[in-house]
Amino acid sequence: MALDLIIINNMFAVTHRKIFYTFSAILIGASLALVFVFGLKPSIDFTGGSLLEVSYPTGRPNQSEIEAALAGFNLGNVVVRQTGDAGVLVKMPTIDSQTKDEVEMALSLDGQLEVFEERFNTVGPTLGKELVTKSAVALLMVILAIVLYVAYVFRHVTRPVSSWRYGFVAIIALAHDIVITLGTFALLGFLLGTEVDTLFVTALLVILGYSVNDSIVVLDRVRENLAQQPEKERGHQFEETVGRSVQETLGRSLNTALTTVLALVALVIFGGEATRDFAIALIVGIVAGTYSSICIASPLLVSFFEKQKHALKK
Repeated sequence: MALDLIIINNMFAVTHRKIFYTFSAILIGASLALVFVFGLKPSIDFTGGSLLEVSYPTGRPNQSEIEAALAGFNLGNVVVRQTGDAGVLVKMPTIDSQTKDEVEMALSLDGQLEVFEERFNTVGPTLGKELVTKSAVALLMVILAIVLYVAYVFRHVTRPVSSWRYGFVAIIALAHDIVITLGTFALLGFLLGTEVDTLFVTALLVILGYSVNDSIVVLDRVRENLAQQPEKERGHQFEETVGRSVQETLGRSLNTALTTVLALVALVIFGGEATRDFAIALIVGIVAGTYSSICIASPLLVSFFEKQKHALKK
């Protein structure tokens, strides 16, 4: 009985792979729809503008009062967001130092409240466009490096599934994680006004590395277990070998993800506004990456093998 349970646990992700494929397809479809319908809200890092964060040592006024105080400046698109227990973050088109002093006076309700400046940043439109270009290039370069790395690691694997398929499933898992993260932030942008900035791009780069590392751990265990079998027998036990490899790496993957996510949750709860969205992006990407490495990447190898086997029979 115990042996039967072990076999069931080993084969769960592989045996029920169509359920996981369907679930992931729904998530990816919903994420792409959110991105295309709502889009991502770029921060001033990409569009250019000024950001002013202040705190109220004696108590923060209502947001409606702050917005009313800023209405007379005709600054255009101004976003006011409360931060922490006593702070306010104002994002607006580019302003000079004189206008900044006037805005701070308005935020103090014409001197009625004490205001302390936490930070003030200005990004020009030219620099914003340059950051967009550099961010896109960085993402593409990392993806290319990952493809080359996977191709090199699995270059000697040829049976029963060719080496390029290992790289292909790793890239599918990677795309799965990135799309879900983008979709989540498109939804957060629509519901909460969450913006994407250079820290979000950094989070995507971290997710790329985490995702491929998690997938490689599982796929590499498949490669090691195959190497212990006679080459002619690998095809007869391939599905079981993949299931066993998933089981052998399951504890490591879950423990690593759990400890990382717990630290990130603490950062979301106790960290500052500047790093909160960064931590949320990492949480979404790491959870998606752990799921895809276990339930998508490895089972896809079995699906490719089954398709290849059926093609040879025809």
